[in-house]
Amino acid sequence: MSTPGAGRVAVITLGGTIAMTSQDGNAVTPTLAAEDLVAAVPGLAETGIPLEVHNFRQLPGASLGFADLVALVKLIEGLDVDGVVVTQGTDTIEETAFVLDLLHRDERPVVVTGAMRNPSMAGADGPANLLAAVRVAAAGQSPGSGCVVVFGEEIHAARRVRKTHSSSPTAFGSYPGPIGFVAEDRVRFWSRPERWPALPADELDLAVRTGLVTLVLGDDGAVLKAAGGQVDGLVVAGFGVGHAPAACVEVLTELAGRLPVILASRTGSGPVLTGTYGFPGSESDLLGRGLISAGTLDPLKARILLHVLLMAGLDREVIRRRLAELGNA
Repeated sequence: MSTPGAGRVAVITLGGTIAMTSQDGNAVTPTLAAEDLVAAVPGLAETGIPLEVHNFRQLPGASLGFADLVALVKLIEGLDVDGVVVTQGTDTIEETAFVLDLLHRDERPVVVTGAMRNPSMAGADGPANLLAAVRVAAAGQSPGSGCVVVFGEEIHAARRVRKTHSSSPTAFGSYPGPIGFVAEDRVRFWSRPERWPALPADELDLAVRTGLVTLVLGDDGAVLKAAGGQVDGLVVAGFGVGHAPAACVEVLTELAGRLPVILASRTGSGPVLTGTYGFPGSESDLLGRGLISAGTLDPLKARILLHVLLMAGLDREVIRRRLAELGNA
């Protein structure tokens, strides 16, 4: 069965579990090429979707970096296709997809997928995920959706998707839920996030360094202080709606005086509030001391946005404005 409105799709592999095999009975490593992945998908040829394949990287997800993703965006921009599928390791999908969403500048859909079970395992999920991802990339209604993650036949917005389990095939989810799904070989969207203006990918400072510190019970600020001396910008994952222990307040005040410090919630969903609580270390106290609200972005997404904005050379006040615009979108 062919896919209605299907266009030409590029499949680009970065490595990861979906491309891993065992060598001589040892633990698996990324070895399969894009051609191998495509050839192993039952029913893919029958869709009639024209494909081209690109072997871009052969790395585990945890070893990908911003330089890889900037180069990937430039590759995508030069392709004469209607949609793109990127396969990679699941360890960093929730971060890499957001980088692509921020840097991808045209209307063609970019779909990221992978696998939780490598091809040698019973119930390997890579072929089904790749088939669904190709369908989404080729679907007529996908253009303008930016970058999305397709897993378990669900379509998730890049800015909301999270990996919620270390090994389950249903590891990916998003709050308040997926924006669409694939069923009976058809792609269905029931909502579409508003596209953000893409950031330029041409002149980015790849030497930028950012960090993420999660506040914990009994925190005295020592880790914050150490991290703050090594980075150009910092995300702080606070308690609840954006709270910090009183012992951390002075350290956070000092850090916010010299570099962008983003305040997110370590819960992973829901907003950082602005004026409900007023004690030292509360959200209103910290924002008043110069910290910048992440809005509804979880700590990992807030750190990605901060990093990309710093790579683009934006100063702290511009970053504050962009977080205000994007963090609550």
